[in-house]
Amino acid sequence: MWREALCKDSMLLGGELDTHTPDTQAGAVTMPVAADDAHPLRVLLCNDRPLLLDGLCSLLGHETDITVIGTADTTTQAMALAHHHRPQVVVTGARLHQVPAADLVRRLRQEPLDPPPRVIVFALSAIDDHLADVLYAGASGLLGDDAGREEMAMAIRAVARGHAMLGPRIAQRLMEWFRESRSPARSRVDLPVGTVLTPREKEILTLAAHGLSTDDIATKLFIGTATVRTHLYRLQMKLQLKDRAQLVSFAFRAGIVNPV
Repeated sequence: MWREALCKDSMLLGGELDTHTPDTQAGAVTMPVAADDAHPLRVLLCNDRPLLLDGLCSLLGHETDITVIGTADTTTQAMALAHHHRPQVVVTGARLHQVPAADLVRRLRQEPLDPPPRVIVFALSAIDDHLADVLYAGASGLLGDDAGREEMAMAIRAVARGHAMLGPRIAQRLMEWFRESRSPARSRVDLPVGTVLTPREKEILTLAAHGLSTDDIATKLFIGTATVRTHLYRLQMKLQLKDRAQLVSFAFRAGIVNPV
């Protein structure tokens, strides 16, 4: 309760905490709209770290065109608040109590919310393996763990208007990822001496190289997402690579996966 009170107090500059669920007329087409002081953007904040959640409430309280309509620290709570308050934008951390942000993004897109909220995932590391997952899931914005108040507010406004927003470090990493995985001029590489990949590891590496997310791989192979992540981690250790982007690049350069 005290966290909601804090958000109320911090939002005095941006409007009262709105608990009204907006009605949607049947057949109406809802388009992203710009906010103003009279109609601030409705934002739901999600994070399992209380201090970060409170800090976001306080920081966004200085933005007159943004109002926080609720906070959540679990995926279940986030879904309930999204149904009740119909936020335009959901801002979430990379995980909510071990549940990846990609899962929340997918659930929000699958639910009968009209329109579905745009999602910003923040506090991502520039080498975070979850980058691909949240992109495939449909996130509209990705911000690094170095994002500040201005960058966060800019991202909220941008995605609410229907645009995409990438933090500088995230954009740089994605560009490197693209170059590493697509460059035809990269020289061929071999497996480290003494390294042997199991059939399952080759299968998972091939699917990852073809763009499937962790959840998609798990579904296709009828195994758990934790098992897929374990295999990807072991592949990184075996091949002496630091992240998923390098795994994808290696798969093509080593001839394990052929370009289609």
